[in-house]
Amino acid sequence: MNLDFKIKNLLLICLIFLGVFNQYYSQVQDQPDFKTGADLPGLYLPMLKNKTIGVVTNQTGLMSDKNHVVDFLVKNNIKIKAIFAPEHGFRGDADAGEKVKNGVDTKTGIPIISLYGNNKKPKPEQLKGIDIVIFDIQDVGVRFYTYISTLTYLMEAGAENNVEIMVLDRPNPHDGYTDGPVLKKKWSSFVGMHEVPVVYGLTIGEYGKMVNGEKWLKNGVQAKYTLIPMKNYHKKQRYPILDKPSPNLPNDKSINLYPSLCFFEGTQVSVGRGTDLPFQIYGSPWTQEFPYQFTPKPNFGAKDPFLNGKLCYGEDLSAYPKDLRELNLEWLIKSYKGYKNTKQSFFLENLFFDKLAGTDELRKQIIAGKSTQEIKASWKSDLEKFEKIRTKYVMYQD
Repeated sequence: MNLDFKIKNLLLICLIFLGVFNQYYSQVQDQPDFKTGADLPGLYLPMLKNKTIGVVTNQTGLMSDKNHVVDFLVKNNIKIKAIFAPEHGFRGDADAGEKVKNGVDTKTGIPIISLYGNNKKPKPEQLKGIDIVIFDIQDVGVRFYTYISTLTYLMEAGAENNVEIMVLDRPNPHDGYTDGPVLKKKWSSFVGMHEVPVVYGLTIGEYGKMVNGEKWLKNGVQAKYTLIPMKNYHKKQRYPILDKPSPNLPNDKSINLYPSLCFFEGTQVSVGRGTDLPFQIYGSPWTQEFPYQFTPKPNFGAKDPFLNGKLCYGEDLSAYPKDLRELNLEWLIKSYKGYKNTKQSFFLENLFFDKLAGTDELRKQIIAGKSTQEIKASWKSDLEKFEKIRTKYVMYQD
């Protein structure tokens, strides 16, 4: 009797387990099968057949199996004439602003042409004999991050030399929100070429579509532009990055804080380059009332970091609990108010801050003692105008 009872109980437990498992399995099956553009070769390989191509990519051009897209193309007998490397180089190990040299990829033997320094735009002779240039880079969805400028120059060169540009799309880690001052044309530079806000709410593929559609390329030219879209991508979902997009954005927290902290690059305040927590801390020798201390020193991501060897006082945000979906100006305003240095202005003399902001208004508002609320209210009208443009190019569900 006891044995029968135990067997019945065991069978019941097994049935319950199978029911739960089946329910779980069906839920997993129902979940969208997300894929980047690179992971949909069925869409782009047929277009590359019997073509000579170039590839603009770096260490983030990975497929889901961690193989690089260049290696995948070579394996599939696609003829690659050149790899074009953006800021930080093909393997992503150069400092911000460091000159990236031309060379040869040791793994494939393909020539590498730098698209940084004096050669930001491919020259006609560098595109000669190329039918299509593939662009596959993990962007971070922020205006002063230079990969969108590299894409713009590439599209311009493609239009002028009758070369097709194909973008393999990747997620925007700042999803679909928009925030920050909209750039004024006067402050256009490599860290901000177009009249868009700091955070613009588009994937890099959507951004290229906007640049082409709005005729923002030089002389209003338009590129032959092909976008390989992602599968089952949703803007309000955060997707893990397969590899750090640059040496000083090592993790999701640094990327999340980057739009708010990068303004410090136009000031006398360090953002932690030369430490283990770049873009997760900030501080300077002249903000001594702040609790956190660090000393920038040369490392892999910063050979000569700003404020090298100087004790800095600031704040550690590496455990900041909030997943930011807006710019936080409090750290910038607090640092300005706490800055005590009679010899140097808080803002760098070259006014790089204005290039990052895309306007001189933000600097003037901080000096005038405006609050975060007042500053953000001044962006509202321009953000609404931009939203009307942005909406035309949104391809993925919000």
